[in-house]
Amino acid sequence: MSKAMTENGNAGEGIKRPPMEPTLWEKSRPGARGVLPPGVDPDTVTGRIPKELLRGAPPPLPELSELEVVRHFTRLSHLSRGVDTHFYPLGSCTMKYNPKVMDRIPEIPGFRDLHPRTDEEGMQGLLEALSLCEESLGALLGMEAVTLAPAAGAHGELAGILIARQYFDAKGDRERTEILIPDSAHGTNPASAAMGGFTVRVVASGSDGGVDLSALEKALSPRTAMVMMTVPNTLGLFEKNISTMVEKVHQSGALLYMDGANFNAFMGVLRPGDLGFDIVHINTHKTLATPHGGGGPGSGPVGVRKTLEPFLPSPRIRKEGGRFRLESPATSIGPLRSFLGSTLVLLRALGYMKMLGGEGLRQVAVHALLNANYLRALLDGVLPRTGEGLCAHEFVLSARDLASRGLHASDLAKEILDAGYYAPTISFPLIVPEALMIEPTETESKETLDKFARDFRTIVEKAMNAPDSVKKAPRLTPVARPDEVGAARDPVLTDPGSL
Repeated sequence: MSKAMTENGNAGEGIKRPPMEPTLWEKSRPGARGVLPPGVDPDTVTGRIPKELLRGAPPPLPELSELEVVRHFTRLSHLSRGVDTHFYPLGSCTMKYNPKVMDRIPEIPGFRDLHPRTDEEGMQGLLEALSLCEESLGALLGMEAVTLAPAAGAHGELAGILIARQYFDAKGDRERTEILIPDSAHGTNPASAAMGGFTVRVVASGSDGGVDLSALEKALSPRTAMVMMTVPNTLGLFEKNISTMVEKVHQSGALLYMDGANFNAFMGVLRPGDLGFDIVHINTHKTLATPHGGGGPGSGPVGVRKTLEPFLPSPRIRKEGGRFRLESPATSIGPLRSFLGSTLVLLRALGYMKMLGGEGLRQVAVHALLNANYLRALLDGVLPRTGEGLCAHEFVLSARDLASRGLHASDLAKEILDAGYYAPTISFPLIVPEALMIEPTETESKETLDKFARDFRTIVEKAMNAPDSVKKAPRLTPVARPDEVGAARDPVLTDPGSL
């Protein structure tokens, strides 16, 4: 938060901006208390705490009744944008709708109440479920072995990079110190590669948005350990020359990694293993009905070819004689996190796969492709698009032509907020100036897509004809236009009223 973000601002154009919600400290009333069960004496509870741990004075917390606190946070939640209330034009990255029935799976007492330090014999049911999850993901990805350990997609990237390093170390090949990454890949790829101890070399894209084959050939060398590709790439394009790329990478002796964060675009249609990839991770929140961000912990399972299985993170789940046990092979890269991963998230993913089956999962991808291409066609010609022909699950428009009117992609995003939508991701991918990334996901209806397309066209027309008006957006949010630079340089991390 910055000082500018605490100010309400003027809505303009005769529109009254919703008032800011007072803080809990502003609502505080001396002597107000929450509800205590009958017969509970606060002094008795305090008396159970060792005196050396007690404060000398009560903490400076606001004083409110239970009902006031509930209403405060409920009103705040109504100001937020979420998939249950609004269409989000970049759904799967942050706000993909997931079936609510999946939330019942982690509530099964045998899973929910299991202590993380339970011994193997006491968690046979969980180990069996996780083993089944590994098998199901392996079949979906076309990979011989899967680890469920990584806590997120980027964590899965790091796991794959450490596996590759261990693989080459085991072969005594320590010359391979570079990882090649196309400029159309996800931004976490170079960071993960550097964390894994590799030097990163960027491979340029061609005019069609795909990897430039000649640039890739020039970059490949005996120093290349791995090539990391995002499939489909961040432009929403499936590499046309992927077979040739796979062949050239393997001929050089390097491994091929697929960032499968966009796997929802071809899940059940095509398997990464069949394409020739050696390592692949997926983001369960984008593909397999699990929470993300404020919704809960993440998970980034990684699949590998048989030759790389010995290096997977420990512990590994093994089945012997109808029983399951945990094993830590000496060749493993070791544990990446505590216990067995985000188990309740993984159980959601398993339930989703079993509920839909192979054909159902394929239909998810087909509808994601259909919705994205339908919306792309509706917006054809509104703003320039990077790439030609069919897109995959998403497409990228550019607001660069609005620069002559003093507008940026961020201005359109703020006007989109006033139209009743959450704004799409802007300024990414970095290779597209003034980018707006659009991804409707498979669950949105034709009516929703039609309405968004109409509103988006209207917003762009307004930007062309009345740019000064667009600069005043958003008008319908409690906060107008915060000083974004000031927010970064002069953050206010506490409410002044609480001090």
